[in-house]
Amino acid sequence: MSNPASLKYTKDHEWIRFEGDTAIVGVTEFAQGELGDIVFIEVETIGETLEEGETFGTIEAVKTVSDMFMPVTGEVSAFNETLNTNPELVNKDPYGEGWIIKIKLSDTAKTDHLLDSAAYDELIGA
Repeated sequence: MSNPASLKYTKDHEWIRFEGDTAIVGVTEFAQGELGDIVFIEVETIGETLEEGETFGTIEAVKTVSDMFMPVTGEVSAFNETLNTNPELVNKDPYGEGWIIKIKLSDTAKTDHLLDSAAYDELIGA
């Protein structure tokens, strides 16, 4: 299992990549492996400003449904529409084509709680 050093991670198994005042978010390879085959992703928070830790959507696998949590405070500005017809991209390419949302960062977005790849590896026992 490879967790890219260029990303940050949460204890809830989301990854985040910063691009200026935007952040791209998905679930980690570990998370998608634990969930199994992803069959549906629901994000009904587009255009909403959510606080760090709030639920931004759900991810449904064959065996379970899990909430997904905001890694930082900001506005959910985009959803990866490709996942509507190809949710399995989260399984196939969790750090690339399987991204889930984009967040327009708020001025108060804090990032000091995010984990680097080494700390995340330690968290999951990799």
